[in-house]
Order: sequence, then C-alpha cells, then structure tokens
Amino acid sequence: MRTFFRLLAFARPHSKFWPRYLLISIFSVLFGIANYALIGPLLKVLFEADTMELDAVLPEFALSADYFTAVFNYYLVGFIKESGALTGLVYVCIVLISTSMLSNLMRYLSQRVLVSMRTHIMRNIRNALFEKITKLHVGYFNNHRKGDILSSISNDVTEVQNGVANSFHILFRDPLLIIGFLSMLLYMSAQLTIVTLLTLPVSALVIGRISRKLKRGAKESQSMMGRIVSHFEEAISGIRIIKAFNAQRYVNNNFQESNEQHRRISKKMFNKQELASPMSEFLGITVAASVIFYAGFLQMKGQLGMEWSSFVVYIGFYWRVLEPSKAISNAFANLQRGLASGERLFAILDEEPAIKKSPNPIPVKDFEESIEFRNVFFKYGSEPVLKGIDLKIEKGKTVALVGPSGAGKSTMADLIPRFYDVTTGEIILDGKDIRHYEPKDLISLMGIVTQEAILFNDTVFNNIAFGMDGVTMADVTRAAEIANAHEFIIQLPHQYQTNIGDRGANLSGGQRQRLAIARAVLKNPPILILDEATSALDTESEKLVQEALTNLMKNRTSVVIAHRLSTIQHADEIVVLKDGEIAERGTHQKLLTQKGLYSHLCHLQTFS
Repeated sequence: MRTFFRLLAFARPHSKFWPRYLLISIFSVLFGIANYALIGPLLKVLFEADTMELDAVLPEFALSADYFTAVFNYYLVGFIKESGALTGLVYVCIVLISTSMLSNLMRYLSQRVLVSMRTHIMRNIRNALFEKITKLHVGYFNNHRKGDILSSISNDVTEVQNGVANSFHILFRDPLLIIGFLSMLLYMSAQLTIVTLLTLPVSALVIGRISRKLKRGAKESQSMMGRIVSHFEEAISGIRIIKAFNAQRYVNNNFQESNEQHRRISKKMFNKQELASPMSEFLGITVAASVIFYAGFLQMKGQLGMEWSSFVVYIGFYWRVLEPSKAISNAFANLQRGLASGERLFAILDEEPAIKKSPNPIPVKDFEESIEFRNVFFKYGSEPVLKGIDLKIEKGKTVALVGPSGAGKSTMADLIPRFYDVTTGEIILDGKDIRHYEPKDLISLMGIVTQEAILFNDTVFNNIAFGMDGVTMADVTRAAEIANAHEFIIQLPHQYQTNIGDRGANLSGGQRQRLAIARAVLKNPPILILDEATSALDTESEKLVQEALTNLMKNRTSVVIAHRLSTIQHADEIVVLKDGEIAERGTHQKLLTQKGLYSHLCHLQTFS
C-alpha cells in the first residue's frame, strides 16, 4: 500500500478535502441508518396498528439511538391518537422520504469533494511527470522505449485515476458505512452479529487472493501496452520508410503479435477482476443465509430477543453492511491495476538524475577565456567512446571536429553543455570544472544547432522565441534576417504567426534549419555548438544555411561537427577523431600536407 499512500500525497494540502469529506460522509451514514431504521415503524403501522401501545412520553435529550427512537415513537403515537393510523403512516413516510433525500444529498456532496480531489491529484501527477521528463538526462531517453514513456503518461495515469483515485471511498466513506450499520447490528443483537463477523475473514481471504493475481496481470498488461504504443509511434514517425520498403506486412505482423499478447494477458486479468464481484456476492448470500438460519434457531429456542419487524430491520442493516463490503472488495480488485500503474509512474518520478548539481553551484554569466578537455574518458556502457581527449578551445576561435561515424564527435559536443558527464577527466570552462557551475547558467552560455532542426507545433514567432521572455517582434525579425529566414517567413500565410505543424512539417528542410539558426541568433550565446547543421540539406539550402551560420558564428566561440569538410576549411583548428581518440589536429592546409586521415577523407569527398 506504500504506492497508494504516495499517490495520496499528490492530494496535498489534504486539509482542503479530507475534513469536509469526512463530515459529509458521517451525516450521510447517520441519515442512511435512520432511513433503514424507519422500516420497523413502517411495518408496525401497516400490520400492527391495532395492537400498538399508544402510551409514549417525550424523553429528555441524550445523544443515543434510544433517545431518537423514543422521540420518533412519541410523535408517531401522537399522530395515531389524534388522527388515526393513516396519519401515522403519512408521518412515517414523510420522515422516510426526508431521511432518504438527506442521505443521498450528503452522498452526492461527498462525491463532489472526491471528484475535486481526484482531478486535483491527476493534475499534480501529470505536472510532476512532465517536469520530471524535462529534467531527465538525455541518456535516459536513449535507454528507454519512447512508447513505454508515452504509455506511462497516458495509460498509466488513466489507470491510476480509474483504479486508485476512484477507490478513495474505500478508505473513508465505506468503512464509515460499515462501522455505522455494524454498530446498529451489535446494538440490536450482539450475539447474532458476532456469529456474522466470524464468517467475514473467509470472504476477505478469497478476495485478497484474487486481488494479488490481478496486480501481477496489471503489470504485464501495462508493459505490453508500452510496446503497443511504441509500435504506433514508430509507424507514425517512420511511415515514409515503411512505404518506401513496402514493409507494411512486416510491421503489421509485429504489431499484431504484440497486440495478441496484450489481449491474452488482459483477458486473464479481466476474468479475474470480474470474478471478484460475483464471488463477493455469493459469499455475502452465504453469510446472510447463515445469519437467517442462526436467527431462526435462536427464535425457536426463544432466545432471539426481537420482534419480527425488528428482525426485518436487522436484515436490512445487514445488507447495508454487505453493500459497502462488496464495494470495497470490487474497489480493491480495481485498485490493484491502478497500483501497478502507479509503480510504473514512480519508476519515472524516482529516476535518479545522472547529471547532478553541485552542492554549492557557482553562478556564471559570461564566457571569458577558454573551454578545455583534460584527459577526458567517456563511455555509455562498458565500451569507452572517448579515450584520453586533451583539447583547448580559446575564446573567439572556431574548432571543427571531423572523423568517421562513431568516432565520438557528437559525444564531445554533448559533454560541453553537460548533456552527459565525463566518466573520468574533466572539462574546464574559464578555469573551473563545468560540474561546479549552476547547470542553468552553463547552458545559457551556449546555442546549439543540430542536424535535425527540433521545432514545435506552434507559430514561427514562438519557435524562434522559444524559452525566452520579453521577446519583441523586432527582436525575432532581426534574428530571422541574420539567419536568412525572413524572406520565406513573410511569404507564409500568416507570416510570423503561421503555425508550422508537427516538427515543422509545413516547412522544407532548409527552412526548418534556418528557423533553428534564428532561434540560436536570438539567444545570442557566446558559445556555439553546430552538429552537422547542413549535412541533410540540398545544395541551394546548404548555401543559404551556411551563410546564416557564418553570420551566427561572427565573434563567437564555435565547436563545429561536419561531415561535409568543405564547410569547415576556414576553421581555426580542425580536430580529427578516430576510435574515440584525437588522430590529427591543425588547420585545413596543414592537415592536407600531412597526407593522413583528414587528407584521405577530403579526397573521398573529391575535395582537396
């Protein structure tokens, strides 16, 4: 139940919900008890009006069931004496309708409180999940299926709402109902009630075993749902490749296999879940039959101690105990699915950040001197990606990283803004290890443009001004002009207020890249990291983007990763990586004369 109480913590402040809910629930129980207690007087007026004792005295006030019973009987007798049995019947019916209305009104008000609390919890869980996802290190998303994460955010949150948030009454209202009606049962016949209670542990044991199996099935079902969501996500994002390779049958077969596994697991789980309700009802009827048998046994021996109308009320109270008991068993069965989903959510929320802030982070607002790699090693798993990198990048210089795929170029670039932390060694910025700086300050010094322009389903203006406050139209326009983007933007249907679609789908590759550059221009960072920013473009788009990059790199420190070596020939220093190590370094002309790896790569691109 630890997961359940952790989910309850999202309802804070609890004082906003629990006191009000408990108070309303208590009134609901009291009116419900009165509602059933009136069955006895109703039967008496209907069938024993001629034999009723018509002597009653208004009792002195006392907070007890006897006092309220005596007051009711006093007025009932008064009405019968003055106007006859029919008036007494009207009196009983009016009181019955009133208590029923008040009981159900209280129940409705208590549900309103629960609805408010449930939606409050769901909002807080989603906020916490989204905030956590934005804080998780980049490596987390490389090691986890996107479908599992999306499934947790959508399906698991829904399961928590259906299985956990909708079962909160099992903690408060239903136990109150059981306590209230059980108290009346004990009040009416302690001997009979104790026999009833002895049979309840059997019901609890049977329902408990079903619920434990439900939780295991729920975990398997949610895991398979993550795989199904992954299939959908991959099909949507890779639809062009699927069609290009005529692979519809292949991906359909893979999906159908996962979907069938989910169906089988869900079938077993739902069958067990549906078993909980009829099983609890059967056990309830069995116990009721036992109670009636024992009551008949006591009546035959003259030991029951209650009239037949009172026994009918007793059975009514007993059914009112069974009703919340059955609701609790059903809710407990549903709860197991919600708890399994809750554990999956907490697996994300409890993820330890791989990039940890220094206990006393140093604020940094400007870049003054240099960035230096000192004997840097890095590995994702067991195999090292970078091996003993030593490199100093002076302020205002452009350093290009080149080499074969998998040499470690992008990894080096990712280490500078601390998307990952070095395994051993250190990266020094202005004389201090970057791990000692405030992470937000460190990243604010850098502008990053990658091969794939990451854009959002929003307007052009909002994509350029992304993450920045107080940005004016003049600022955005100026950044777009520097990035060679203004011309095509003003030709869009709504210019800077045009929505560019999912990931900028309404724009060409070159246009998307220029928007990403405009975003970096607007940020105006002292350090630029350009990761193959032109490699996916056609010749004309590359020319426009390269001009934009040249404008962007003026008077800035730049780290450029490039496969097209023609774009970095004017770099102050070119660093050639091979198998995670620096193989060569120097200017373009110097490296060509060395006839080494760089020269070989240039010749492969028919460039010398």
